[in-house]
Amino acid sequence: MQTLDKKSTKKAWASAISQPATEFPLTPLPILSGKIPEGLRGTLYRNGPARLERGNMHMGHWFDGDGAILAVNFNDVGATGVYRYVQTAGYQEETAKDRLLYGNYGMNAPGPIWNQWRKGVKNVANTSVLALPDKLLALWEGGHPHALDLETLETQGLDNLGGLNQGLFYSAHPKVDYQTKEIFNFGITPGLNGTLNIYKSDSTGKVIQKTKFKLSGVPLIHDFVLAGQYLIFFAPALRVDVLPVILGTSTYSDSFKWQPELGTQILVFDRENLSLVSRGETEPWYQWHFANGYVDASGSVIVDFTRYADFQTNQYLKEIATGETHTPAKNTFTRVVLQPKTGKVTAIETLLDRTGEFPNVPPQTVGQVSRHAYMALFRQGTDISQEILNTIARFDHNTETLTEANLGENRYPSEPLPVQDANNPNQSWVLTVVYDGNSDRSEVWVFDSDRLDAEPVCQLGLPSVIPHSFHGTWKGRV
Repeated sequence: MQTLDKKSTKKAWASAISQPATEFPLTPLPILSGKIPEGLRGTLYRNGPARLERGNMHMGHWFDGDGAILAVNFNDVGATGVYRYVQTAGYQEETAKDRLLYGNYGMNAPGPIWNQWRKGVKNVANTSVLALPDKLLALWEGGHPHALDLETLETQGLDNLGGLNQGLFYSAHPKVDYQTKEIFNFGITPGLNGTLNIYKSDSTGKVIQKTKFKLSGVPLIHDFVLAGQYLIFFAPALRVDVLPVILGTSTYSDSFKWQPELGTQILVFDRENLSLVSRGETEPWYQWHFANGYVDASGSVIVDFTRYADFQTNQYLKEIATGETHTPAKNTFTRVVLQPKTGKVTAIETLLDRTGEFPNVPPQTVGQVSRHAYMALFRQGTDISQEILNTIARFDHNTETLTEANLGENRYPSEPLPVQDANNPNQSWVLTVVYDGNSDRSEVWVFDSDRLDAEPVCQLGLPSVIPHSFHGTWKGRV
């Protein structure tokens, strides 16, 4: 395994985040190999933390980094790219002062303790994106989304989507129904007991319906499930100790306590009127992300997700920001069978005993049966305590087989995104942004979804390194 230099013990992936990312304007992208498929027309958007230090001060957690958006447009003559930081108010203020001023998930505001109360938490807009007809939303679950221009990525400011009052947050994991174009999302308002706010929006993103539900304590709910007529939330056995956060003596990250005796709490809502259908409880686990959910022929809800035994994953993610990890955070790709009318879990099954993340399904099958699930994984034999995800794969539920890409040593992909071919509904492509630690470059790789273990059909070069990102989306050409 290549290291950064002879003296360093850091792995190749660390170079991608060793310094703040460099923006680039709208730029034609060179084709390094293959060609762009004729049916691949539209724009890939990705979001992630691109700056983890300022003024020789380092942020406390990978989640604290300032968000930057990559847009790659595939058109009839080639491909173009643009990469820009989201110009949040906090980012602009810290840029002007050339030092960190705000606290966040894994850090308190620098300076005396009253800075934490005075400055609060910075909206870093770094987690995901939602492409609407007339704007792109940069999402971060602790505040309102930022609206950006779809082509230039110019930041237009905070957006309340016509219905998010002060204190109503908008999660980084909205679910879009491909058939109805309805958008569902949620946000957690903290307090001594958190409030779960649920939103339904039309295809423009405008909030047309919302409800709220009082939680027990403040759990960390990062994602949820759209399954047919249901919206399902799994609150893990994790609660924040609110008082130290309020006093500014501890961060959110360090104040979460794993409490397995609480089990996993399940809340099932009706997607039409957002009313509570049932509540249930099952064994404790932690999850960041769900691949998908659907209602089967018997009326049971099937949910697939990446399951952790506890919250050790948070320490691993904290260490990523330092460029050197030591904490293993193993998980499994797991299926839960749930009776929605009662909230009772009737089966739990391990689908794949491999550690991975960012599971997803083709957009047209969200909330419906999907034969395939896509994810990023660790290659077999990888030391998961020291590396980050280094391959992508497709799991076939019909055959229970896994097809992996072979990216080679020291190459690190982003979340794989399946994209349906515009000319052939039976053909799809898989897009990922790869950081090549051998050459210290970032590239866009396009795979045939049915031949993920073959060479990519196209590779594009990017003008600067794109730090490891969280989530992205695809917006097809209209």
